[in-house]
Amino acid sequence: MTDDAPDLRASDADRERVAEVLRDALAEGRLDMTEFEERLDATYSARTYGDLTPITRDLPVGPVAGPPRVSMTKEPERAGGWAGRITGGEPSSTWAVAVMSGFQRKGRWTVPRRFNSFAFCGGGDIDLREADFAHDEVVINCVAIMGGMNVVVPPGVEVIVRGIGIMGGFDHREEGVTGDPGAPRVVVTGFAFWGGVGVERKLTRAEKLRIKEERRQEKLERKGRKELDGSRHGFHDLHREEERDRRRDS
Repeated sequence: MTDDAPDLRASDADRERVAEVLRDALAEGRLDMTEFEERLDATYSARTYGDLTPITRDLPVGPVAGPPRVSMTKEPERAGGWAGRITGGEPSSTWAVAVMSGFQRKGRWTVPRRFNSFAFCGGGDIDLREADFAHDEVVINCVAIMGGMNVVVPPGVEVIVRGIGIMGGFDHREEGVTGDPGAPRVVVTGFAFWGGVGVERKLTRAEKLRIKEERRQEKLERKGRKELDGSRHGFHDLHREEERDRRRDS
């Protein structure tokens, strides 16, 4: 899967490997969000290895230092399913503060057992869609004073909301959804005064693009089958007309 075979058709797994390299590059600061989105669009639109190779040509493939390798392979992905994301490792960050400003925790990071956040006349985004988890139950503690925070979780994660709001509130809409087997539980707690804490469940942009591409492919396949059926019917109609003409002339 290199420059040696640029005309070979790429598979969905090949595109996902490239997408994972791009996510790592975004988390490491090698790409900004605009570059990431442009390259991700190109990844899910790619048809051959030749289309895919330039997308990561200037990026290291896998967690290595030094000059980037031009290759469509990378280090093994996290172990399959949720088990590979509940690592028990050292958290990337345990707290965040925004005073008349904002903060973000997103991309590939390790969520601690308890993450404390505070916003005063400001706001914060805590995005767990690409995160690993230090434990199978993590607590996101949010204190919002005349400010707001938003917690984003991926599908499959169980959510419990225990926060208290005074002239403010916590979003409970994502509660009651049964989590996937082995998925972590996220407990959102804290205090909101003249502020609010939102909780929403979202797919990653990469997953949205993948689903969009799958639907586009299905649409093209249906169109192709319809055109093929139409051409077959046209052939049979022409054959019947020729047969009628032959009998009439005989």
